[in-house]
Amino acid sequence: MASYSSPDRAVFTVMQHKQGWAVEHDGRFFDVSPVRDEVLASASRRARASNDQGRPAQIRIEGEHGFILR
Repeated sequence: MASYSSPDRAVFTVMQHKQGWAVEHDGRFFDVSPVRDEVLASASRRARASNDQGRPAQIRIEGEHGFILR
């Protein structure tokens, strides 16, 4: 059986922060908003930028186990 190493991914987590939502990445919070969908859109833009720079990215939503982006 072949063994593959997983790529180093940038993980952007959408999570509750203070009175709203924020994107967490490497221990820092970005794009704070009371609207979860706005923060999810921000995480998507950040992940896309990371991919464009050659680093694979993943978006996680705190408290959810898999989702389909529409």
